[in-house]
Amino acid sequence: MPTAKQIADAAVTHFAAEAEKVAGRPLPDYDALHAWSIEDRAAFWDLVWEFCGVVGDKGERRLVDDAMPGAKFFPDARLNFAENLLRRSDDGDAIVFRGEDKVNRRLSWRQLAELVSRLQQALKAAGVGIGDRVAGMMPNMPETAAAMLATASLGATWSSCSPDFGERGVLDRFGQIEPKVLFVCDGYWYAGKRIEVASKVKAVAEQLPTLAAVVVVPYLEIAEAVAADVPRATSLDHFIKPYQHRELEYVRVPFAQPLYIMFSSGTTGMPKCIVHSVGGTLLQHLKEHILQSDVRSGDRVFYFTTCGWMMWNWLISGLAAEATLLLFDGSPFHPTPTVLFDYAEAERMTLFGTSAKYIDALHKSGARPRETHNLSTLRLMASTGSPLAPESFEFVYEAIAPHVQLASISGGTDIVSCFVLGVPTLPVWRGEIQRPGLGMAIEVWNDQGQRVFEEKGELVCTRAAPSMPIAFWNDKDGARYRAAYFERFPGIWCHGDFAEITRHGGVVIYGRSDATLNPGGVRIGTAEIYEQVEIIPEVLEAIAIGQDWDGDTRIVLFVRLGPGVVLDETLEKRIRTQIRTGASPRHVPAKILAVADIPRTKSGKITELAVRDVVAGREVKNKEALANPEALELYRDLEALRS
Repeated sequence: MPTAKQIADAAVTHFAAEAEKVAGRPLPDYDALHAWSIEDRAAFWDLVWEFCGVVGDKGERRLVDDAMPGAKFFPDARLNFAENLLRRSDDGDAIVFRGEDKVNRRLSWRQLAELVSRLQQALKAAGVGIGDRVAGMMPNMPETAAAMLATASLGATWSSCSPDFGERGVLDRFGQIEPKVLFVCDGYWYAGKRIEVASKVKAVAEQLPTLAAVVVVPYLEIAEAVAADVPRATSLDHFIKPYQHRELEYVRVPFAQPLYIMFSSGTTGMPKCIVHSVGGTLLQHLKEHILQSDVRSGDRVFYFTTCGWMMWNWLISGLAAEATLLLFDGSPFHPTPTVLFDYAEAERMTLFGTSAKYIDALHKSGARPRETHNLSTLRLMASTGSPLAPESFEFVYEAIAPHVQLASISGGTDIVSCFVLGVPTLPVWRGEIQRPGLGMAIEVWNDQGQRVFEEKGELVCTRAAPSMPIAFWNDKDGARYRAAYFERFPGIWCHGDFAEITRHGGVVIYGRSDATLNPGGVRIGTAEIYEQVEIIPEVLEAIAIGQDWDGDTRIVLFVRLGPGVVLDETLEKRIRTQIRTGASPRHVPAKILAVADIPRTKSGKITELAVRDVVAGREVKNKEALANPEALELYRDLEALRS
């Protein structure tokens, strides 16, 4: 529970006071503020623009054609994304970077602006302008942020993936959007290993005919050699060498101008190219950083992410709140399980963002950072990627930092932000996400399209928000866009999460609704099973699927066990008992099998649908979305699942 002083000092408290003046009535708590933000979204987003100090011309209108899809926010506005992120130009830290234990450097706001200026001039000389695409196959390093900012400064559109993507995975993404310039690294470090990517860079560049330039950024310090063997390539040093720092130019564009193209990470086909707007991304991220996360000027913000996950885009927007970004690239367990907490202590981190799987893995490692590190500056710990188990809430407060606000957050690439997330003025309840975000009309509906409370159903959004995609790339009539979100409940955004509104007003996410299990007609979220299974120390992680069987669906649970652990009758009985007593008899799997690995996407999410398809003998079409596609073979043609 936050203290009275923390509540009084929170930005959202000051925002609420301003909102009361606009609304003309008292808004005594977050729920009242949220209700107003839904009732009068034009006034709410107008106030977000003013309160967060957006740089640009707001124009006359705030919201027109208020429908989904099709709503237009600030249709007369002109602004530039990079101009809003590069507000400072002093010698304080803008970006600190650690590449495992191999690289440690920092850029001041002045140095960042100088690098962006030189990149801007070089991109302009390469023919990049409004609407052109610039792509990056890059680690989470300062040059990646600078390349994005230079792209945005020109009114062009940025898209990125991480360098561990395979050749096909990169081409499946960037081949669709036809970039004019491609930024790549010369390699990267992971778990202490030096990983070179020259052959992949060459193969990718040869198959992207629209490229005017390939820019090789040094990380392993072999950029010149890599560039020499790649068509149309040059090193970063040579790319910007002709240009000296000068005042940045900012091309102001319409609110709905494409800023980012992001990609769905599913394994059901070619990645969808999701287009996000300049204004929608900026307003939503400012709201989430300043109001929902209480990020302040001078804060030091970290999120463990790659450039292929939307949390990278979210993290970079911290610059707009005048926060220092703490970037990390590599394994979060190298050279020790507490390397990220070494970083947190050394850099006086205020926001520590990570994934639910990382917190669970840290717990199983036996680490207790509270006892080994000074984390007194840490105010907020955020978790996303998958549902955060109640036991992980306990672990954070007992073993990491009892004084922090723990914010489980959920949204996704689809909105480059969150539907539900933290609120600094409210208590944290074990196992729950605190609230829907301001301006986000979130409800849970049953199969009949009726709103329900304390009952599981589909997470929906009933009113338009500015960070919803403006389009899918190459979807001229919008059919794919409508099919993705609006087919189940016409005119209502159906997000595909299985969720529940709790008696506290919080939200519990039970997993993806398309992976929901349905034995005997009862809907069960996979997270409900994982929550119980992963309590057992011998189980490192698990994945559950529904297998069509005897005219119904049966639950099959796969477990990855600790070193030397065998799935014998005793352990299997413990797993079943834990699920039965902790969840219900309906949650108990029909089959439990041990596996050596569990397939996951590049952003670390386990892939129930891919495993389900392999078990059923169906083809997994987009294996390039997986970090470890070879793991799928562990699930093919299993004798144990034939009876």
